[in-house]
Amino acid sequence: MSYEQLLNAFWNMHDPTTLNRQGPDMGHQYRSAIFFHDPEQEKTARKSKEDAQKFFDRKIVTEIVPATDFWRAEDYHQRYFEKHPGHYSCHFVRGWVPSETEEVKPA
Repeated sequence: MSYEQLLNAFWNMHDPTTLNRQGPDMGHQYRSAIFFHDPEQEKTARKSKEDAQKFFDRKIVTEIVPATDFWRAEDYHQRYFEKHPGHYSCHFVRGWVPSETEEVKPA
């Protein structure tokens, strides 16, 4: 999967217009963020955000920030939905932002 494909999936898997919230979950830990590792990724992410904005009525509030230390979640968080079938998830493909190979028409 390319970085561009990953970004497209990102825009389509959650609502990037809600500040510090995803579905019923609220707080800074639920913010929408893209972490980049180099200037090229940052540029690509910012361009992707600009392109995605055309498909949302509200302003995208996603942060684009440098990647820093990463901490793997505790074991009880790993494969959460396999361990807890039937639990709600706000992360599913919505198809808001078409990929470059699809015909582009605003929603």
